[in-house]
Amino acid sequence: MKYIVILCDGMSDRPCAQLGGKTPMTLAQKPHMDALARAGETGLCRTVAEGLKPGSDVANLSVLGYDPRECYTGRSPLEAASIGIDLAEDDMAFRCNLVTLSEDEPYAQKRMIDYCADDISTAEADVLMKAVQQELGSDTLRFYTGVSYRHCLVVRHAGETGSFAPPHDILDQVIGDHLPQAPPDDAIIALQKRSVAVLQNHPVNVARIKNGKRPANAIWLWGQGRKPKLQNFAGKFGLEGAMVSAVDLMRGIGKCVGMKVCEVPGATGYIDTDFEGKAKAALDALAGGQDFVYIHVEAPDECGHRGEFELKVRSLELIDSRLIAPLLEGLNAIGEDYKIMILPDHATPLELRTHVNDPVPFLIFQHAAGDASSLPLLKGECPAGQGGFCDECFDEESAKAAGLFIDHGPDLMKRFLS
Repeated sequence: MKYIVILCDGMSDRPCAQLGGKTPMTLAQKPHMDALARAGETGLCRTVAEGLKPGSDVANLSVLGYDPRECYTGRSPLEAASIGIDLAEDDMAFRCNLVTLSEDEPYAQKRMIDYCADDISTAEADVLMKAVQQELGSDTLRFYTGVSYRHCLVVRHAGETGSFAPPHDILDQVIGDHLPQAPPDDAIIALQKRSVAVLQNHPVNVARIKNGKRPANAIWLWGQGRKPKLQNFAGKFGLEGAMVSAVDLMRGIGKCVGMKVCEVPGATGYIDTDFEGKAKAALDALAGGQDFVYIHVEAPDECGHRGEFELKVRSLELIDSRLIAPLLEGLNAIGEDYKIMILPDHATPLELRTHVNDPVPFLIFQHAAGDASSLPLLKGECPAGQGGFCDECFDEESAKAAGLFIDHGPDLMKRFLS
């Protein structure tokens, strides 16, 4: 049996006035997802336990079968693992976003304009991060380049700090209202403030402004934590696994649990990602002897944070037509039994532009090699004997109506693998 999870980050939503009171999952033309749901099992799962913040870190660990209450130490340490940083026990890793702040006000009165600086390229970001390291780095402070706007700061021999707000949660808001007030955090705030002087007139940003793009004129530190301690996935579930993702968080989780981390050169973490490349990477991993593959797609979450209503709908359609369709064709060509689970990690409602801990819809479909009744799925057709396309879609309401509810997120993986 081969096991495939397709994690559509932030896919689920709440009914939107701008979408006629519907959700992107309801509106999207996604015949393959809908057919799989109709032929399989659907329900709701609480991926973020009460009292935990609904971040992709917590939610994806839960989906993978790990209890965040027992193993979670912070977001950035997982991303640091992807970059290749070996943390010491007393190190503290911070996510370091390159962001766009408003320009004219004193630091604490500036507003968070863009948490990703117009999706700055990794090449541009690398130049800026090297400048930050040169001006702000030291023997105890080391800045590392990640991907696009997502980078890392490691503080050696660090004490405890307060909680820093994720920049995507404070868009268009005055940043001073979201800065920790405790004295231990003064040094971190000072770094953020000093970064403005380093970045605002940097040639990379001068060129970006000239080309009509937002400048990456500051860093924002958040998501801190210490070295993670996660059980090996193969030891926990008896399956050799692979991770397919464009973002450091998921690649880091994959490394921390001993998975093979697949390279997809065209993967971007946004709607322009190489969907077919992700499908091919997953199929290659399965054909190469892996038993389990986790395909993470960031695009719906990014669209949710940006309030891009039509693009979020479109992202689901692209996942269906350009990832799921070739994946199904390839799986049937391999000729082995397989199970697929499709779900988001959390909801990212368009009207809120941030994560919430609503239970999320999931589907599980199982195929036996040689079973011709599943072949209509390759065309997105309903295999339930009705012909044509399914007249019911996979969305939040249909999953709720199915009546199956998994209250403890890590139990979903046990159900999927059983």
